[in-house]
Amino acid sequence: MPTIAIGLEKAIVSSDILKQIETLCPDYRILVSRDRADFEKHFEDIEIAAANMLRPMLHEMPKLRWFQQWGAGADWLQTDQNMRENDVILTNASGVHPVQISEHVFAMLLAFARQLPKSLKAQSEHEWIKFSHDEVFELADKTMLIMGVGAIGERIVNLANAFGMQVIGMKRHPEKMEGVTKMVGPEALHEVLPEADVVVLTIPYTQETKNFIGKKELELMKDSACLINIGRGGTIDEAALLAALNQGKFRGVGLDVFEEEPLPESSAFWEQERVMITPHYSGLSPRYHERAFEIFLENLRRYSAGEALINVVDKQLGY
Repeated sequence: MPTIAIGLEKAIVSSDILKQIETLCPDYRILVSRDRADFEKHFEDIEIAAANMLRPMLHEMPKLRWFQQWGAGADWLQTDQNMRENDVILTNASGVHPVQISEHVFAMLLAFARQLPKSLKAQSEHEWIKFSHDEVFELADKTMLIMGVGAIGERIVNLANAFGMQVIGMKRHPEKMEGVTKMVGPEALHEVLPEADVVVLTIPYTQETKNFIGKKELELMKDSACLINIGRGGTIDEAALLAALNQGKFRGVGLDVFEEEPLPESSAFWEQERVMITPHYSGLSPRYHERAFEIFLENLRRYSAGEALINVVDKQLGY
């Protein structure tokens, strides 16, 4: 019997979701588990797989036709040649993250603007400190450069507009977008970096974006700029960033992602006063699975109807 394998805990997959899957695919076995042994018995029958814990097993499923990953980034394809070259359709969960990640970006940005890291440190030491007018800043009238205006970037645009900011957008194929003052392609990066008070990276990690922000790009940014990366580690040259910080560059740098994760205890980033580190959790939300299932169920409907799926990943480009 053809099988749909879902690598999630049973408690996450509600009876209503199971009923919807059964309605869409009445002739399929539905297997929900977090135990490899449960899937091993049906490797020969699995046609559809969903959720990231199944990723290491995909090459053991000879009849697999479609894998719905539970996250957005597909940088793992760089080390999985078999998946890059086979005919299995890969879809991602793009659209799950815009609300929580855009809010994470502004949590970092507002913290820098209002000197919250220093205030919280002083609070823990029972110290009443004073700031000058020049030590804080307002978001209104500042210019934000968003590198990678996809679903997450679009919501960041909306929030930036609400704060009275001007927005420059950058994407592979630039197109006019409401709320964006100027849209550019990657080739114009050096032209727009000096204009930005805030630079936000939402780009995926690919061979093209490795160390996309390097020594030259960091030099082009304003000394007073804020830099926030919630995309993927490896898109910023970390050695160059540390050197820039040591030279006094940036009001604040917010990093949710790093080239090596967990960030090693020996990393110099831990000691940087103007760096805010969050351990790659900007995508967390109590509504995460709800939104991921909306994508999966829509794709399951399309799959059953023989229609084109949404969120299909170009396995050569990696996103």
